[in-house]
Amino acid sequence: MSASPVLVAEKPLEVRRAPAEPRRVKPVVVTVVVAIAALWSMPTAALLISSFRNAADIQASGWWTFLLHPFEAASLTAENYRAVLAAEGLGNAFVNSLVVTIPATVIPIVIAAFAGYAFAWMRFPGRRLLFAVVVGLLVLPLQMALIPLLRVYTHLDLTGTFLGTWIAHAGFGLPLAIFLLYSYMSELPGDIFESAYMDGASHFDAFLHLAVPLSIPALVSFAIFQFLWVWNDLLVALVFLGTDSEVATLTATLNELVGTKGESWHLLTAGAFVSILVPVVVFLALQRYFVRGLLAGSIKG
Repeated sequence: MSASPVLVAEKPLEVRRAPAEPRRVKPVVVTVVVAIAALWSMPTAALLISSFRNAADIQASGWWTFLLHPFEAASLTAENYRAVLAAEGLGNAFVNSLVVTIPATVIPIVIAAFAGYAFAWMRFPGRRLLFAVVVGLLVLPLQMALIPLLRVYTHLDLTGTFLGTWIAHAGFGLPLAIFLLYSYMSELPGDIFESAYMDGASHFDAFLHLAVPLSIPALVSFAIFQFLWVWNDLLVALVFLGTDSEVATLTATLNELVGTKGESWHLLTAGAFVSILVPVVVFLALQRYFVRGLLAGSIKG
């Protein structure tokens, strides 16, 4: 008897697919996006152009007339900036704003980083209740705490001092900072922390060498929020520092400038552009961390 032939299944032929071409953005979409960006940037451009024009030109014509003759730069001058930074006291106010903003940004970040790690990776009595209190403080309006805090500052002789302003800004920013950093740190891989604990690392070692480096996006994201909030703040600066030229911030000085130089648009525009310059530089320098920090804890896996 002849052996029956053995059937061997043939491998199906592999069909090579051409790599997918990237989707091309429609010209209409590009045009719309460019138009929106131009409209959004127009007030800033108007502010910048007006800050370099003299008082006579501002009163005679609008800022857009410069766009009609952009090569006639003879009418532009930097005298407005020299006037507001020296004669009007914005130079000292600019330094005061930096003195207030930098510590008021660093202090809550440091405290919130320790607290976020403790809530995420440490187990201690009352942890849930304490975290609920922190979350509840997020809905507490800032204005409700100003008068009681001002009375306490008066007894402690902290009014009109940078230290009192640092404490106020740090206290108002801590609930959001703790919540944001806890949300981020709680989503970090637990295996790396367990391995560190098994190797003899303490909680402080794990916090310093693992949690902090891995939480840079969340830290920088909150730093942007806190820096912009403190830099642009007027209410807290007026309540705790006042309008004394020695300690007044940039926003308080600009507010006084509007009252005394309301008709001097060439000075007001120069002062306003000085006030927005630092926040724009900070945001552009740290924007790559901004979105990653905003998505902290929102995506798993």
